[in-house]
Amino acid sequence: IGMTPLPVFVLLSLVCLCKSDDRLTPEKSLNAGDKLVSSGGIFALGFFTPANSTADTYIGIWYNKIPERTYVWVANRDKPIKNGSPGKLAMSSNSDLVLSDSQGRTLWTTTNNFTSATTGTAAILFDSGNLVIRLPNGTDIWQSFHYPTDTALPDMVLPLSTNDGILMRLIAWRAPDDPASSDYSMGGDSSSDLQVVIWNGTRPYWRRSAWDGSLVSALYQSNTGFIVTETIVDRGGELYMTFTVSEGSPSMRMTLDYKGTSKFLVWNSNSSSWEAFIEQPSPICERYAYCGPFGYCDAAETVPKCNCLSGFEPDGVNFSRGCRRKEDLKCGIDNNFSTLRGMKTPDKFLYVRNRSFDQCTEECRRNCSCSAYAYANLRNGSAYANLKNGSGAADQSRCLIWLGGLVDTGEFRDGGGENLYLRLASSTVDKESKVLKIILPIVVNDESRRLRTNIRHSTCKIPS
Repeated sequence: IGMTPLPVFVLLSLVCLCKSDDRLTPEKSLNAGDKLVSSGGIFALGFFTPANSTADTYIGIWYNKIPERTYVWVANRDKPIKNGSPGKLAMSSNSDLVLSDSQGRTLWTTTNNFTSATTGTAAILFDSGNLVIRLPNGTDIWQSFHYPTDTALPDMVLPLSTNDGILMRLIAWRAPDDPASSDYSMGGDSSSDLQVVIWNGTRPYWRRSAWDGSLVSALYQSNTGFIVTETIVDRGGELYMTFTVSEGSPSMRMTLDYKGTSKFLVWNSNSSSWEAFIEQPSPICERYAYCGPFGYCDAAETVPKCNCLSGFEPDGVNFSRGCRRKEDLKCGIDNNFSTLRGMKTPDKFLYVRNRSFDQCTEECRRNCSCSAYAYANLRNGSAYANLKNGSGAADQSRCLIWLGGLVDTGEFRDGGGENLYLRLASSTVDKESKVLKIILPIVVNDESRRLRTNIRHSTCKIPS
C-alpha cells in the first residue's frame, strides 16, 4: 500500500515540537503547558500543580528523566497562582524574570536593578539544575542556586559566613505536597561561622559539630561506587559549603524535608526510588540538647542513647535535666582536664583566635567558669587560615572554650569528631577515664556501607 509523503513544512513542524529548548529570551515567554529542558535533558522547568491541590499552580524545576516527579526549586512557593488561572513567565525589559497570572498581577520576580534590557540576554536552564540569567558577554546576573528552596544540588554553594552577615538557608516544604515555607530551615549559624544548624522556627533542632578546619569530608557508598566530596570554600574571607559527586554517579541531592530531617538522597534506578544514605538528626538523641547539660548522645553504643560525660551522673530519673558533677570543682584547687576523644563539640562556645594549644589550655584553666575547651591547628591549607581577625592577621588556630554547662554534645561512632578537654576535679580524673572505641563503618542497608573521613590537605587548592 502506497503512502503519501508528508509535506516538508509538516516535517519541520514535527522537528520543532520534539526539540528541547533550554532558554527564555525577551521575545519568548513560558506559558501553561510549556517547559524548558536543559541541553542534556537532565532538568525541566515549567508550571505544576501539587497532587493535593486543584487550584494552586507553581513554577519550578524538576528532574526530567526520573519517573518520580521530584522538585528541586520553586519560584513562587509562598505566592501560588490561584484558581487554576494560567500563568506566564517572561523576561522583562530590564532583564528580570517575571511570573504573572492571567490578570497581569506579578507573583514573583528577580531583582537585577538593570534599567534597560541587553540584546541577547537569556534565562538558561543548565544540566546542573541551575537557572541562570546570562548577559551576551557571559556575565551571570542572577541564578536560582543563590535562592534555593529545600534542596541543594551538587556544586551549589551554601554560605557559612558572609561579610554582610546575610546567610542563605534551605527552607523545608510545609508538607509533602505543599511547597510553602515551613518552620524548618537549615544553614550557617549567624552567631558563629563554624557550624551548620537546622532550626524549628527560632529554636535549634539539630546542630553540626563546629568545623575543625578540615577542607574536605569524603563520603563513600560501596554498593554503587559513587563518592561524595563535601568541601569548605573560602572566597575572600567568606566561607561556603558545597558538595560534588564523582563522574558517572546517579542523580543525587541534599534536602531538608517537612519533618526537619536533612537527607542526602541518591536515585536507585533498579528500585525506581530515592534512597537516603545520610539522615540528620539520626538517632533521636542527636536532636539539639536532647541529653541535657553535660549529657551526650552516645552513637558508639549498639543502640545510641544518652549518657553522662566522664565525672558526671544523671540529674534525675531521665536526661531532661541532664547530668551533674559527681564532685564539685573548687576554683584553682586540684582541677585537671580529662581528654574525651571522638566528640561532637558542644554549642555555645567562645571562639578565641590565634592561641597555641598551651595558651588555649591556659585560657580555660585561669577562668573558674570554664568547663571545657577544644583546639584545632588551622595551618597547612585550612580554609580558616585565610580568615582575618580584627587586627588583619590570619588566624592560625581555633581555640574554643565553654563557660558553664555543656549542651548538645555527642560521641561519634565512625572515628570522626575531635578531642574535648573537660574540666574535672583531679580526684575524679584519676578515678575515671574515657576509652577510645574502634568502630567498624556504619552499615547503611543490607548492600551498602558508609565510610566518613575528615581529611586535612596541605596542598588542596579550591578554585574561587
